[in-house]
Amino acid sequence: SSWSAASEAEARNLLGISPLDEHNTKLLDAVHPRCWEDPTPHELYDLVVVGAGAGGLVSAKQSARRGARSAMICEHLAGGDCLNVGCVPSKALIRSARALREVRRAAEFGVVLASEPLVDFGAVTERMRRLRASIAPADSHEATVATGAHVFQGRGRFVDAHAVEVNGKVLRFRKAVVATGGRAAIPPIAGIEQVPFLTNETLFNLTQLPPRLVVIGSGPVGLEMAQVFATLGSEVTVLVRSSRLLPRDDAKAASALQEALKKDGVRFLFNCIATSAQALPAADGTAFPEITLSCEDRSASGILVKCDALLLATGRLANVEDTGLDRAGIDFDAGGVKVDDFLRTSNQDVFAVGDCVSGCARLTHVSGEMAKVVVQNALFGDSWRMSRVVVPACTYTEPEWAQVGLSEPRAAALGKQVDVYVASLDGNDRAILDGEADDLGFVKVLCEQDTDIIVGGTVVAARAGEMINEITMAIQNGVGLGAVARVVHPYPTTAEAVMGCGLSFIRTHWQHMTPK
Repeated sequence: SSWSAASEAEARNLLGISPLDEHNTKLLDAVHPRCWEDPTPHELYDLVVVGAGAGGLVSAKQSARRGARSAMICEHLAGGDCLNVGCVPSKALIRSARALREVRRAAEFGVVLASEPLVDFGAVTERMRRLRASIAPADSHEATVATGAHVFQGRGRFVDAHAVEVNGKVLRFRKAVVATGGRAAIPPIAGIEQVPFLTNETLFNLTQLPPRLVVIGSGPVGLEMAQVFATLGSEVTVLVRSSRLLPRDDAKAASALQEALKKDGVRFLFNCIATSAQALPAADGTAFPEITLSCEDRSASGILVKCDALLLATGRLANVEDTGLDRAGIDFDAGGVKVDDFLRTSNQDVFAVGDCVSGCARLTHVSGEMAKVVVQNALFGDSWRMSRVVVPACTYTEPEWAQVGLSEPRAAALGKQVDVYVASLDGNDRAILDGEADDLGFVKVLCEQDTDIIVGGTVVAARAGEMINEITMAIQNGVGLGAVARVVHPYPTTAEAVMGCGLSFIRTHWQHMTPK
């Protein structure tokens, strides 16, 4: 039967999803059917995938499409964090915040509003749920079965080196993939277990805007959601352990993001660590409790911070417990499953992908690429190396910050000598016309010293996530910065700034005529 026949409490307690409206009902019917019937197992599978997030789905679907007998075990929500509590819902909220920001600037473009724009947070979150549900069918059990793979719904546990048990059924395999994902890390704050805190797994259940929001953590989730909620009307404070944002990354990018978020009303407390937390029950007529955080800064002086909602955005932990990894001879620790460059575990017939992997960049597109490597290596005997994959990353603030390869701090830490080429967007015609030509946006390309071999790139711009792909392609395919400069770019585009870095390289290396 459909989740429409379930109670609100059942959906929230079992799967962490609320409210159980028509959109979330559609979502759950797709990614965790209430009465799913497991198939009769094959005698032997070519590939068994434990997990159904981005890496698990790609592993199962791609292997089945290529002729393998495949099975996928889904314990929680198919689509994993990305669809349900990560990329998809967060970007929906980000788009609503951007719309509000654009409306507030309308007068700059000659558009006069009759009144101030109002935020209907319930409508904002309803839109998010509707769009998430519309995307869900691509990750549904039905879509996976349509590729020829079997789908089992339950907790999978290895019982030996070549078998996994789920719902009392034993699935034997030639090869397997561990794709059990991760979960939000909870920092060691005294009393935190008594506080109704939020993580990315519960944030998107909100239907009312908290008047005051504190965010602990300044990674992508923390920064993106801090800016969104500040734009929509919350009073937002971000607690940062270090003395600046992104301490291991580009300082110019960190400064730009800090300035952009401050303009939207975000307050930062640097060198700040929360040591204890307590909450008072919500007063009559209010939806939120009063939460008090006791914090310390580097001077050891005490700070009290009060809020109505607390978002913990302090990283991820690998899901490796209670999966029988030890029975399969798979090495792991608290950081995750240990793999080699081919993504094989200590059991040579078992591979691992995604957030459960130790030392892995916990990004959806990384999980998907890992799955492609695993399918090729596990089923076709190839030796694709993960180290050869060039991985860009993007934080979807306004402006966005994207990076690939080395940053200046990382190059320095590795002792690599680099030449740096920078193009500011304050002189870019498209940025000027779009009202985005402030002193925050830029493109930076790093090359091996005295060469045009690109080793890294950083972009801060409204569409940095799109612009970084050109630099990624160049690194992946060995295209030098001089060659990038000679690629004709449409005018006017912000991507011309990438070409501008190339022109800077050419200007320092071109031939000069000798006067006669």
